[in-house]
Amino acid sequence: MKFAKQYVPFNPVKLPDRQWPDKVIEKAPIWCSVDLRDGNQALVTPMGIEEKLKFFHTLVSCGFKEIEVGFPSASETEYEILRTLIEDGHIPDDVTVQVLVQAREELIRKTFDAVRGAKNVIIHFYNSTSTLQRKVVFGKDMDGIIDIAVKGAKLIRQLTEEETARSGMHIRYEYSPESFTGTEIDFSIRICEAVMEAMGATKENPIILNLPSTVEMSTPNTYADQIEYFCRNIRNREAAIISIHPHNDRGTGVASAELALLAGAERIEGTLFGNGERTGNLDIVTVALNMFTQGIDPQLDFSNILDIKKIYESCTRMKVPERQPYAGELAFTAFSGSHQDAIRKGYEYMENSGTKLWEVPYLPINPADLHREYEPVIRINSQSGKGGAAYVLQHAMGYNLPKEMHPEFGNIVKAAADDYGDELSSEQIVALFQKEYLEFTGKYSLLRHRFTELNDVDGSVHSRFEGALKTPEGEKNIVGIGNGPIDSFFQALNGVGIIGYEFVNYHEHAISRGSDALGICYIELKRPDGGHIFGAGIHANINVAALLGIICAINRAER
Repeated sequence: MKFAKQYVPFNPVKLPDRQWPDKVIEKAPIWCSVDLRDGNQALVTPMGIEEKLKFFHTLVSCGFKEIEVGFPSASETEYEILRTLIEDGHIPDDVTVQVLVQAREELIRKTFDAVRGAKNVIIHFYNSTSTLQRKVVFGKDMDGIIDIAVKGAKLIRQLTEEETARSGMHIRYEYSPESFTGTEIDFSIRICEAVMEAMGATKENPIILNLPSTVEMSTPNTYADQIEYFCRNIRNREAAIISIHPHNDRGTGVASAELALLAGAERIEGTLFGNGERTGNLDIVTVALNMFTQGIDPQLDFSNILDIKKIYESCTRMKVPERQPYAGELAFTAFSGSHQDAIRKGYEYMENSGTKLWEVPYLPINPADLHREYEPVIRINSQSGKGGAAYVLQHAMGYNLPKEMHPEFGNIVKAAADDYGDELSSEQIVALFQKEYLEFTGKYSLLRHRFTELNDVDGSVHSRFEGALKTPEGEKNIVGIGNGPIDSFFQALNGVGIIGYEFVNYHEHAISRGSDALGICYIELKRPDGGHIFGAGIHANINVAALLGIICAINRAER
């Protein structure tokens, strides 16, 4: 692209002895949802009070213990929702509401008015520290920016002591050097140390230091370097909880969060499905369920992911993309033939082996763990393979097509998908099978049938078939004797000139239970030209189902 040289590459942190690449995530972080603030401000149509209440209760039901509910000093709507949450008793005793405020006196005082009556509160204050904002927005040097933060910290501490003495409210502090990723790393440490000192942070009463990737400016490994450098170099480290707030401008918010956890972060702020300014915030759902797939309890419950998605879309008027991890409509869907085959075999292996481990290729998580159905995992279009359609038939109707039949039916489905120009539903696939094998009427149809056993003088037993066949020349009575029902039927067909077909294979199974149970039979024949063709038949008598399957195969061969 022509103008690439106008952009300044990010200057990475010098950390040659970084430790995070050798670490693994072993436990869930502290989670804080910022959907009602950071997410809400990014909506074309912000949520109303009823929508915010519904969303708040959804977050509580998911297990969030810290929820940022707004910026009450900056908006009457956000002030009103906070008062509604407090006065109407919506906040459980084990949930802490977080409120955001700039480090400005009049806004801080109004924030303390807004939180009165709450039991557990985090006062989250911030000021921008980045090189660019100091130069372009504030026109202040580093000392001037530190002075803003420290004055805000001292006022918040004073008002906290007054409120605690008055009401016993439990208040914690959070400070964000906004645009942390665009701030000189040593300056971000310096300003956070000044705030910690002003707040009187201790190991017993730590401050939350939130290090936001307000604008994602570098690769995730660089963000991890910044977090590790910060954790290793800040004084009085045990008096701080290191929090992160990644945005997604480069599309790597989830990776940035995961690497930051390796680098020492203990707390994550984000939103459901990544809603937020520009390309969004970190998607907490993805990070949490990524942990789940590694055997770690994320301490959040997304097992009813589609219900959560429905509430999210209703309240925000945003759409979860079809390919969104875990929640997207197509997140667990395979169209590729080789993928479909591997998934089908994975499910068969799970069932046959009795393993307690999840071992299905191409599916990193069991869709059933999220209350998603496994039937739609395989969806059929013109790119699907021979086993996909058979898989759908199995789960939609209980038809277990023999493997040898998969290519034939798969080609029928592919041709239909090409004609249709779109994916085929399970109903359409079932209809194709019914039309092609069970409802197809060709040259011949069986009108009557009867089997009898013949006992020879040598003790052997033969089968005699007697019946009537509808043919293009009219009804014909047919008789045949063979080693068994199928052989005797073939002999009867030969007697009326239906010749050249050889029996190859036979599969049958029940498709219902009880006294009126039905069975389905799949027949493979070799045609006179040497090719193979299949037929299928359904009947309460499995011998009759086999005859119907033979007639089906011959009719299909001669149409």
